[in-house]
Amino acid sequence: MRHNQVSAICVAIVTVAMPINTDKAHLWKTDTRASVDQFNQWFMTYAPKAYRDSRSKTVEDVEHGLLMTANLTTITPEVIRQSPGILPTLRMATCPPLARDRLIGLADSSKSLVGTLEKGKLPPKISAELLSENLQRLAGILSRLLDVDIFPWLSESRTPTDE
Repeated sequence: MRHNQVSAICVAIVTVAMPINTDKAHLWKTDTRASVDQFNQWFMTYAPKAYRDSRSKTVEDVEHGLLMTANLTTITPEVIRQSPGILPTLRMATCPPLARDRLIGLADSSKSLVGTLEKGKLPPKISAELLSENLQRLAGILSRLLDVDIFPWLSESRTPTDE
């Protein structure tokens, strides 16, 4: 087939193709309602358990993060190196909570390094010096932005209470 013939066929296909049912709302309103009902049923059945499971895991992660950092008073490269999976908890302990990409930008770090840390691992293909530099910057940003309204003991130089 020659180029002109292929072009003509493509033009014919494009001009024949039309949006489906855009002018026939009566054909899809019932389907839309059924889809919403199906999602709502799924949500009512499974979402509470999924939320409880996620909350339970998050509580464990936060407790571990508080333990590893001595109630957020010791966020150091060594702590992150020992327990890299605490990074998401530390990001959420800042004011404002930091998205992963925001932390990467502020700490001048890399997406792959932070992603690997957040999976609870140390990046395998990075020099010890470069890893230390990145952990130092990450720890510095996280320490500087900790939310002292939620964690008042940090600004009051005291130990936290049960409140």
